[in-house]
Amino acid sequence: MLRDKNLVPLSRQHQHALALCVRIERASPIEESKLLQWQTEMAQQFEAEIKIHFSAEEQTLFPAARRFVELSSLVDELLGEHASLRACFTKAEAGQMRSDEITDFARKLSEHVRKEERQLFERLQQLLPAEEMDRMGGELDRALENASQTCSLPTPKQ
Repeated sequence: MLRDKNLVPLSRQHQHALALCVRIERASPIEESKLLQWQTEMAQQFEAEIKIHFSAEEQTLFPAARRFVELSSLVDELLGEHASLRACFTKAEAGQMRSDEITDFARKLSEHVRKEERQLFERLQQLLPAEEMDRMGGELDRALENASQTCSLPTPKQ
């Protein structure tokens, strides 16, 4: 199914997160000398985009989805994943992640994004009437206006 235009800004940000995940996968196992560099990049992407993205979902998208009983448990799962991912970003910001933890983080973030895209977005755009989807899209645009709108560039090789 095509993505509703009102969800495209979130999907675009999902692509940015997935790009980070792919780069981490390709670099794994991450060398000890590169750990801090990767953690810095993770923390920067969280501050520039993901933190705002999570907030927009939690304040706008998830309440809209909760109106539908069939999506309630999925929203609970996604909120739990947000909490777990935030903890990873906090640990990365402190420079306390091991190589295997960074790789595990990338897997979790990738799975989370795919769950939102394939399950939540698909079903929500089937259930929510067009005028409500448009209203929600306006709210999402306002919530996301301070987020970075560009994909992070790969970390330079040293």
